[in-house]
Parts: sequence; C-alpha cells; structure tokens
Amino acid sequence: MVTLATTHPCSINLSLFVSNSDCFIQLSNPNIATMQEDVLYHFNLSTSTHDFPAMFGDVKFVCVGGSSSRMRTFIKYVAAELGLDHPGKEYTNICAGTDRYAMYKAGPVLSVSHGMGIPSIGIMLHELIKMLYHARCSNITIIRIGTSGGIGLEPGSVVITQQAVDECFKPEFEQIVLGKRVIRNTNLDPQLVQELVQCSSDLNEFPTVVGNTMCTLDFYEGQGRLDGALCSYTEKDKQAYLRAAHAAGVRNIEMESSVFATMCSACGLKAAVVCVTLLDRLQGDQINTPHDVLVEYQQRPQRLVGHFIKKSLGRA
Repeated sequence: MVTLATTHPCSINLSLFVSNSDCFIQLSNPNIATMQEDVLYHFNLSTSTHDFPAMFGDVKFVCVGGSSSRMRTFIKYVAAELGLDHPGKEYTNICAGTDRYAMYKAGPVLSVSHGMGIPSIGIMLHELIKMLYHARCSNITIIRIGTSGGIGLEPGSVVITQQAVDECFKPEFEQIVLGKRVIRNTNLDPQLVQELVQCSSDLNEFPTVVGNTMCTLDFYEGQGRLDGALCSYTEKDKQAYLRAAHAAGVRNIEMESSVFATMCSACGLKAAVVCVTLLDRLQGDQINTPHDVLVEYQQRPQRLVGHFIKKSLGRA
C-alpha cells in the first residue's frame, strides 16, 4: 500500500508578529478580508457579537463527527483524559442558539458535530474554518471520527484513511460551481496517518488498518445496498463492485471524507479521518449488532484520537 505524499502550506498573516514556525489558517477567498462582519449563521456566531480570539485562540485540536451526542461524549472523555475538569462536568453547547450543529470546547480541544453527508459537513467546515481563521488559530490538527461500513474487515475494526476516494475509486472531489465542474484533490496528511498508527499500537486494544475510504453521496444505492426503496442491480452486481473497491485499496465506506479532505488541504489544515466499521458489507447490508456493542465500537475512534491528543501534549 503506497502512502501518497502531500504538504500543507502555512499562510502567515504579516500583521501579526509571530515566529515562522506558526502555521495559520489560510482562506482561499479574498472576499472575507473586505467584510465588516462575518456571520456564521449555522453556528449562531458572528465576528461582531463574539470575540473569536478569546473564545477559540488556544485551540490546537479539532475533532468532528456526525452526531451531536457523540461529540458531547467525546469532549467529556478527552477532558477527563487530559485532567482538565472534574469527572462528570457538563459542557455547554457553544452553538446552543441553533439546532444545526453542536460545538464543545475543553482546553485546546474543540469537538463539533457535522451531521450526515457531504452537504452537511461541507457547510459546517466553511464556517468552522472561517471561525478558526478569525480566531487567529495556528498549528491546527483536525480529525474526523465516525462510523462506516467495512469491506473485508471484521466489525469493530478501525480504519485510518490513507486516501479519500469517490465512487469510482478516484482520489477526487467533484463539485458544480457556477454551472461548471470543479475537481479538487482529496489529500490527507501522511505523517499524521503514521502518528495515529503508532498511537493504535500504543493502545493495542482493537484491530486498526490503514486503507482508502470511499465517500459516497448516498447511503443506499450509492453504496450498493440491496435494501433501499430503489434498487436496480443484483447481489452479484453488488459483490463485484465491492470486491473491485477492495482491490483498489478501499477498506471502508462513509459519506463525508472527500469534502473533508479537500477543504482541509486547501486551507492548510493537517487532517485525518478515523472511522470504525459497524459491519462487513461483503456479508450484508443491515446493522444487526446489539446496541451496547455498537456503543463500544463507536468509542474506539475516540479512544485512539484521545490518546493521540494526550501524546501530542506530552501527557500520555
């Protein structure tokens, strides 16, 4: 399996007297600099009503995931692991004025929900990245933690994404902009992948693999399921497609990684995707695992990333 090299350039704000080692968020949008106010509508935050540097300037780690309850659980877990607050402390939802997304903060860690699918995480990332930019954050590591369907893996396996690919197994994200097709790469940070692999070895608690992650626009036909309201193919067709995906290095399927990789790469963010598999799609389409087992599975990416943060801060 070949690791694809990539770099994440630093965008230095020359009006700030900082060392050359600081890597600031870069926005590929000159319009932001001319705006008197930037309203982050889906977060219920604004540069005119909130002091972003005071609220978020110390953030170094951002973890995002689909469910708001899962991200609340994660911030409580990582705060306890870092010894930031007393056990059982409840964290306030910073985006409490909206029901679109939830955001929690503990020390240098930010935990944000993104909903399900490319449109939902795409909207969240636009506003999150702008928020970090306005807060003058530097040297940010952002990791998506979530669930997925595995291909040829035992349920409960954790996949660290080497490359996000589309439904044709290409490392690309395609978007229509002003009626034109725009294709961007889906690079992730290879060094961060290796650091996460080492953290998994440190824990030695669950099977972890590095592989490509296929990002789809749909949960049913887009992932070759046979149990949706529409289905125009056979079990044989499905198996052939999933086995072709496996041969192309794909080890799991979800619905957010491509736009996540694209946007983070374009804005100079060191990024990774860590997802647990809830089933092996070669064996079936529906999840029948008991709830308590699924809950433990969902905690695995959290434990891995929590250990990475502790280790990065010298607290492991």
